[in-house]
Amino acid sequence: MAISHLEHFLVVAQDYKATVQWYIDNLGFEEGPHPDFGADVEVTWLYLGERDIIHVVPPRANDEARPAPDPNATPEDIAQGSRPIHHIAFRAANRVEMTDRFKERGVTYLEQQASKEDLYQVFVRDPNGITVELNFPAEEAADMEGLAQLALRPEKWKGEVPTG
Repeated sequence: MAISHLEHFLVVAQDYKATVQWYIDNLGFEEGPHPDFGADVEVTWLYLGERDIIHVVPPRANDEARPAPDPNATPEDIAQGSRPIHHIAFRAANRVEMTDRFKERGVTYLEQQASKEDLYQVFVRDPNGITVELNFPAEEAADMEGLAQLALRPEKWKGEVPTG
């Protein structure tokens, strides 16, 4: 197959500035350069290192208004994923630092072990209702012992909903 990797994804953000700032503040993205698309095109490219990963634009003037997602997503909301794309995923590092940042900012998140794999996951929602999955290596999750519940399958939850 000729496809080698995901180039980037574009978010049409109801609240453009808040979306850009959310990815910077919560996930550590940085604004970076982008081609000149002309004065009529407002866009921000967000980078991880040298790669542009997320492109954010405001809705066009003639776009149909969509209801704003609830900024206070519950764990159940996050587990249901977004639509039509269920979630986007990133490989990540420094899980404790990341979840501490979420706690400081009041960002709701879920944590889980990925189906008996040596992969631990954290799920959050951006201001547009997009579910974001962060995958961490097992060695960063020593304090998560016993958290093997599948956060994305509420029917499997036993007792407390797994939250951060």
